[in-house]
Amino acid sequence: MDFKFSEEHEMIRQAARDFAQNECLPGVIDRDINHTFPKEQVMKLADLGFLGMMVKPEYGGSGLDTVSYVLAMEEISKVDASVSVTMSVNNSLVCYGLQEFGTEAQKEKYLKPLAHGKKDGELYIGAFLLSEPEAGSDATSQRTIAEDKGDYYLLNGVKNWITNGGTASVFLVMAQTHPEKGSHGINAFIVESNQPGITIGPRENKLGIVASDTRSISFQDVKVPKENRVGADGFGFKFAMHTLSGGRIGIASQALGIASGAMERAVAYSKERKAFGVPIKDHQIIQFKIADMATRISAARLLCLQAALDKDHDRDYTTSSAMAKVFASETAMWVTTEAVQIHGGYGYVKEFHVERMMRDAKITQIYEGTSEIQRIVISRSVLK
Repeated sequence: MDFKFSEEHEMIRQAARDFAQNECLPGVIDRDINHTFPKEQVMKLADLGFLGMMVKPEYGGSGLDTVSYVLAMEEISKVDASVSVTMSVNNSLVCYGLQEFGTEAQKEKYLKPLAHGKKDGELYIGAFLLSEPEAGSDATSQRTIAEDKGDYYLLNGVKNWITNGGTASVFLVMAQTHPEKGSHGINAFIVESNQPGITIGPRENKLGIVASDTRSISFQDVKVPKENRVGADGFGFKFAMHTLSGGRIGIASQALGIASGAMERAVAYSKERKAFGVPIKDHQIIQFKIADMATRISAARLLCLQAALDKDHDRDYTTSSAMAKVFASETAMWVTTEAVQIHGGYGYVKEFHVERMMRDAKITQIYEGTSEIQRIVISRSVLK
């Protein structure tokens, strides 16, 4: 299979690389230390058209393919995974879900500004609300209730681990309308974040991607207009699962970028650092580490691109996206750990970046479906 990129792909990759180096790299350590949301960087992503990359131009997007998205996510994630996860959620989970399953009225009102990333000059991004205190990998165990009141729904419950939770203007909320029907009773709703009855919790104090905005969101008697339900009654669980399959391509690409960025720093350091009279790159043990890094990263990249091509060619990408995510995320964790080891003591301090990359890598094995869940998805495909 020929993975030769088009001129447009190369232009997108270069634009993302320039953005990462010129806009994300300055201050990335300080944002990590101070847990500062990268609002300025995300606003500039909007200006580049990177917050609605795969949205059709008629809905305000850039109209690019998934391969372009993978390339951009990798380059930005090499430098700042907190910026890239903000970009990933808006693209993969929010914009994609609305474009695929929203009504024309919903697309006009919500998708267009979400794809632009701005409204009236202010940041306008979305969040995807599925996880709950007792519903993580088992997404069928939704306890948030959307009670049908005729011309509106009454929303009550709590969601947690919500990326963009405190900065989003729009929430896509999964809630149970017919508990007796299990997963077939779940619905998806568009909820404006400034609605009465919504309480946004404090930012989570996390191990990694600490500059991204992760919160718990609670709903108390929040009125949701009937026209804000996405899809037919009971479609919410299928909506969430289908949307997450695309989201996994984004997180796989993020993991790929974290690994690539860590390897680049390890290679550069190995050429500068001397031990026993020679640069450490001349020691075979370092050469072997770098060889294994490069091999695993190349394999992860191919899996990401395969999933992207499956999506772009309207093939089922459930399994390929799961393979990409599980392999790329575990590659990111392994590569970043080895990058810290190559740096020795310097790898353990913030100014050399790789300790942050190691912390950021861990979450890619957890969010948007743990590695264990990906293996269930893959094995079911193989064994069916």
